[in-house]
Amino acid sequence: MSDPAMPEGQPAHPERRLPTSQPLLLRAVRWGAIATVVLVVVVGGSGYLIGGTPAMIGGAMGAAFSGVFLVLTVGSIAFANRFIGSELYVAVFFGIVLGTWLLKFIGFIVALLLLRDQTWLDPIAFFVGLLAGVLVSLVLDVLVVVKSRMPAISDPTTD
Repeated sequence: MSDPAMPEGQPAHPERRLPTSQPLLLRAVRWGAIATVVLVVVVGGSGYLIGGTPAMIGGAMGAAFSGVFLVLTVGSIAFANRFIGSELYVAVFFGIVLGTWLLKFIGFIVALLLLRDQTWLDPIAFFVGLLAGVLVSLVLDVLVVVKSRMPAISDPTTD
């Protein structure tokens, strides 16, 4: 049965909106980027005080790696949500998110192989920066979710 107010040939359902989690994801991206910049400065600076320039570079690079990976993960989910109106939304969503994950995995392995024997980089400081970035991103994710005001029900469908 068609709606008399809708012109012929137009879809019966209005434009689908982004999921209610979209602002939450964008907030996580924003806070993740800010935390990464702060962490690069703090870990790089403390690395310099403890072990000189190689530790500064290692700590800053480790923190930057973890921050970039955090932003890529959350950003890929937020980007994939833009295709919610598509018939192939689930396939597109998982293709984007898993494709990003695969690129991050390959990029991380390649970066580790390229950086493993560099004398200008302290590997312990790199690991500490990476670990600090992962812990900060976990804390940020928890804080963003706890402080959010998500509805107790899922998004309404227009079908």
